Amino acid sequence: MTRTSCRTALGALAAAALAACTSTPPQEAAPVARGLGAAKGAALRNCAELKAFAFEQTSIDSAAPVAAGAQVQGGKPLPAYCLVTGSMNRRQGSDGREYAIGFEMRLPQAWNGRFYYQANGGLDGNVVPALGALGGGPVTGALMQGFAVISSNAGHTAAQTPVFGLEPQARLDYGYQAVMKLTPMAKALIAQAYGKGPDRSYIGGCSNGGRHAMVAAARLGEQYDGYLAGAPGYRLPHAALAQLWGAQQWNRIATQGATTRHPMNPNATIPDLGTAFTARERQSVAQSIVQRCDALDGASDGMVLATQACQAAFDIRRDVPSCGAAGRDGSCLTPDQKSVVAAVFAGARAPSGEALYSPFPYDPGVAGSNWATWKFVNPLVLDPVAVGTVFTAPPAPVDTRSADIAFLLRKVHAVDGPYRESGAQLMMPPGQQDPRNLAPLAQRGAKMVLYHGVSDPVFSAEDTRQWYERLDRALGGRAREFARYFPVPGMNHCSAGPAADQFDLLAPLVRWVEDGVPPQAVTASVRGEGNPGGANAELPAGWSPQRTRPLCAYPTVARYMGIGSVEDASSFACR
Repeated sequence: MTRTSCRTALGALAAAALAACTSTPPQEAAPVARGLGAAKGAALRNCAELKAFAFEQTSIDSAAPVAAGAQVQGGKPLPAYCLVTGSMNRRQGSDGREYAIGFEMRLPQAWNGRFYYQANGGLDGNVVPALGALGGGPVTGALMQGFAVISSNAGHTAAQTPVFGLEPQARLDYGYQAVMKLTPMAKALIAQAYGKGPDRSYIGGCSNGGRHAMVAAARLGEQYDGYLAGAPGYRLPHAALAQLWGAQQWNRIATQGATTRHPMNPNATIPDLGTAFTARERQSVAQSIVQRCDALDGASDGMVLATQACQAAFDIRRDVPSCGAAGRDGSCLTPDQKSVVAAVFAGARAPSGEALYSPFPYDPGVAGSNWATWKFVNPLVLDPVAVGTVFTAPPAPVDTRSADIAFLLRKVHAVDGPYRESGAQLMMPPGQQDPRNLAPLAQRGAKMVLYHGVSDPVFSAEDTRQWYERLDRALGGRAREFARYFPVPGMNHCSAGPAADQFDLLAPLVRWVEDGVPPQAVTASVRGEGNPGGANAELPAGWSPQRTRPLCAYPTVARYMGIGSVEDASSFACR
């Protein structure tokens, strides 16, 4: 499909979505069940005794109580809990290195009867605090809400990142097996700690953590009742290839010879791809998007809430000023720039024309600094290493600027010697192209909530939307009885950008799973000056620091009702 036909197809979808938005909201379908029933809490027995916990291939290193208020999250004190640290499956790898699945669990003194698997992002490698941190800006977390929470390093240490990808079993643990091994152990530890196992189990995360949640839904459907998938990089190898492809496009128009400091090595430099599309130029494009699309949701407030309608309305060649004889001054784009930007947003393609990854939606968040880092820096620093050592078989070094993307795509889907599962197999959810395998999970009464920043620069929100559409077809048009997708306008990768990026989708997921009440609108707020979790420096100066908006379950859109403050979510309705 050419870029023009791709844009036309997206425009048709956007027009259909706009028509849906202007009609009355769809009636809530009756859930598969009334709900699985509420979890019942219990008090922690004896923290220190958990040091003696025994489970196959598991070693407990410590178990110690932590007093209430000893730590804070988002400016709020955490309740009293027991901190347990340990590891599973200690072994010597085929590369001679020592490997283990390190973990920590935080078990609240006053437990709500629920278990939360905190799936972490990136290439893992660190046991980050098991607070059950939620997507967007800091609000609260699963531990704060009374869950027992586990976090892990997915089977390797930071020192082994990314060389762990050369060790076949470490690859598998990172892809999906660490979650499979830790889940039953964690439930057994909870049972010993409270005298009963969890009544309800949830898994969630953002980025690679969102991928973990989607993989768990496909592989461990009987183990979890609720899945919270943020910015799910469920096609992570393909997204990484798209990053390399994009860097090659930027390099065509970047200032040759320009360099910038390597983010991980202050003594080294990398090509400055950001000269291809500068911060001022990205801000100009963002303003053009706002001018064309802002009022499509009924309010001229600097936010583009009608994402799909905007894709039909906005044309970068027509709507962004073209540079004249004076050249680039930040307020315009040259014809070459417009061609490259349009190609990157239309989605990476092999020389044969084969799509490597989905398009990216146009959104004002293109001005975000997180957007620039993922588009101009990480394709030179992170993605070639991940592709070369983790996602392809056999592993081999990758140079972004000279990489043969079509060749690497074949390697992503190849097996070779000890690498008995391809990068695609170990990273992607089975059935992701036709997710009929989730039907039993839906029938059981489990639920899934997905969210994605519309201006995510690495994992496209359009890819998540297309997955949801495939799910709907696979479930006979009844996806909304099992899953809800919440786009977050303006948000970059998991947070930031000109967005209301502070929200809690875990509590609505719990109500859906346990009480049968599906989420349709969830209030999100900006992180303005004085926010206890830290202010978002990318908020436009004219916005109230307390601005709120409803996040609406796709395909509905937050539309201004014509009365009331545009700073208040109550002035908008999901339609």
